[in-house]
Amino acid sequence: MGAFKEPHGGELKNGYLSASAAADEKKRSRELPSWDLTMRQLCDLELLLNGAFSPLDGFLGESDYDPVLADMRLASGVFWPMPITLDVDERFAEPLREGETIALRDVEGVLIATLEISSIFRPDRQREARAVFGTLDTAHPGVNHLRNRTHPVYLGGRVKGIEAPTHYDFKHLRNDPQELRDQFRKLGWRRVVAFQTRNPMHRAHQELTFRAAREAEANLLIHPVVGMTQPGDVDHFTRVRCYEQLLPHYPEQTTMLSLLPLAMRMAGPREAAWHALIRKNFGCTHFIVGRDHAGPGAGSDGKPFYGPYDAQRLMTEYEEDLGITMVPFRNMVYVEDRARYLPQDEVSEDTRTLAISGTELRRRLRDGLEIPDWFSFPEVVAELRRTHPPRHTQGFTVFFTGLSGSGKSTAANALMVKLMEMGGRQVSLLDGSLKRTRILQGTPRPQYPEDRLRRKRNHQERRHCALRTDRAVCRDAQARSRNDRAARRFHRGSRRNADRSLRTTRPQGPLRESARRPDQGIHRHQRPL
Repeated sequence: MGAFKEPHGGELKNGYLSASAAADEKKRSRELPSWDLTMRQLCDLELLLNGAFSPLDGFLGESDYDPVLADMRLASGVFWPMPITLDVDERFAEPLREGETIALRDVEGVLIATLEISSIFRPDRQREARAVFGTLDTAHPGVNHLRNRTHPVYLGGRVKGIEAPTHYDFKHLRNDPQELRDQFRKLGWRRVVAFQTRNPMHRAHQELTFRAAREAEANLLIHPVVGMTQPGDVDHFTRVRCYEQLLPHYPEQTTMLSLLPLAMRMAGPREAAWHALIRKNFGCTHFIVGRDHAGPGAGSDGKPFYGPYDAQRLMTEYEEDLGITMVPFRNMVYVEDRARYLPQDEVSEDTRTLAISGTELRRRLRDGLEIPDWFSFPEVVAELRRTHPPRHTQGFTVFFTGLSGSGKSTAANALMVKLMEMGGRQVSLLDGSLKRTRILQGTPRPQYPEDRLRRKRNHQERRHCALRTDRAVCRDAQARSRNDRAARRFHRGSRRNADRSLRTTRPQGPLRESARRPDQGIHRHQRPL
């Protein structure tokens, strides 16, 4: 048990080559076709190589892919609910043949592994969506990714690891399955219950996990996902800081925190079984499955994709195949009269309970309102406030855009002076004309890629000002709204609803004045030579 728990399939895979073999494979890879991995593919590859996906030793070929969709089993008969595939575009796949080898690289071009191709096939993605997610609704993030972002050709085959993906954050919390098993053995942990999470943990989660460990008479592994989660989730940097603040609230020597670089599919019941097998490979003997495990919420029709306890029913059905004990838990609610959290099914209907939804928590953070101690620990709330400061403490950007001579500079300079007169925050003026002069200086004609780079840099600086509570006043010469849309997209990408911190103004000066002004090279391509 624990460190001695048998991995799924009987063997903990290690896909990394020895140092000498890796050096030889790296030399050989210089002549191989190279595929740059997406974020999801990189997460999958890392867990294939370190054994978290045992018994898999590579991406699924067609002979394993089909039975996984149909029966949640590999061709060998071993239970496995999730297709782990490498999708590539047609242009890359066209010259490839079975038996060839390709190099797999990260976005920086670093060689991570090589793949010996055993299968090249075109999947039926509608069939895969129905089998894995139970729906074709693109409101489901997994279906949306499958139908709109997945390439049309799948490559299957064994992978050989050259170099582990590099992580610069929280290195002391990143453990592969063998390392975690060794730690369990050193600590004498023979029974370990794992808790999967992709959200910050509050008092309800702390009570749930403490009860689970007590009932299973086991130690607790908090094993959050730090790979890809559902769009809109709190970033993993903030979440991990929250978990670290929570650890002292557990009894000493009973709880461990480790990070899992998993790309979630949000596949509900199938995903719950998949998560359990992964924790089994890490040496855990028990796995907590709560309400709507790995569910993405409601679909286009407003109905939830999965029932609240569908995952628990699937886990019970395949209990013998899984080889890990499920610890089921109902929703936890705070009972005001008893000043404690209890499972919802233990509370009578006439009992007064308190709750704060995720939407309400975000509103309180945004507006700087109180978050009660019964809901979360003060240290956790402080970490969330660092990442999500209230609106009145955030910065903002005023973006002036229009043709030359329309009054952008005059208005921007006047606003900057008034803001500086008011005081209280730093004010930055980002002048597109000055930046253009510096970038294009010495260039005989306008270089459009460089001009696009200039605009992107401007957007980055505007967003940075908004995030660090500065006031930014920007001016840039644009006749149409393309630059406005790009700026808003950039701001939205920085934080949910962050486009509220951007205000766009377009002064409308006389057109003849704009035509008379020098255009600094940005509109010269529109004039006949």
